[in-house]
Amino acid sequence: QVQLVESGGGLVQAGDSLRLSCAASGRTFSSSAMGWFRQAPGKEREFVATISWSGGTTYYADSVKGRFTISRDNAKNTVYLQMNSLKPEDTAVYYCAAALGLVGIGTMEYDYWGQGTQVTVSS
Repeated sequence: QVQLVESGGGLVQAGDSLRLSCAASGRTFSSSAMGWFRQAPGKEREFVATISWSGGTTYYADSVKGRFTISRDNAKNTVYLQMNSLKPEDTAVYYCAAALGLVGIGTMEYDYWGQGTQVTVSS
């Protein structure tokens, strides 16, 4: 069992940066792939980034590649999403997720989800 709590969201202007954190509890965190997804109003939840249990493998959605960086600290049971050069189209609720399997980009590949944190980017 893994419980996830996101933090770090907020209201920023275009071009600003934010760092999201996801604190995990549970014995399987260090062996779980972790992902960030987002959901804008009226849209389906979409993949943003994922990282393997060791941190050695990462994947990003094309829309955030070069601007966002996912990382993890297994000693602190925390995964991060550094978001730079934010755009209004990045506005969404951001969700952290844990997968007992390998890294993946589909929501069905993740077993545990946090409650989400709102990110709003004004133009």
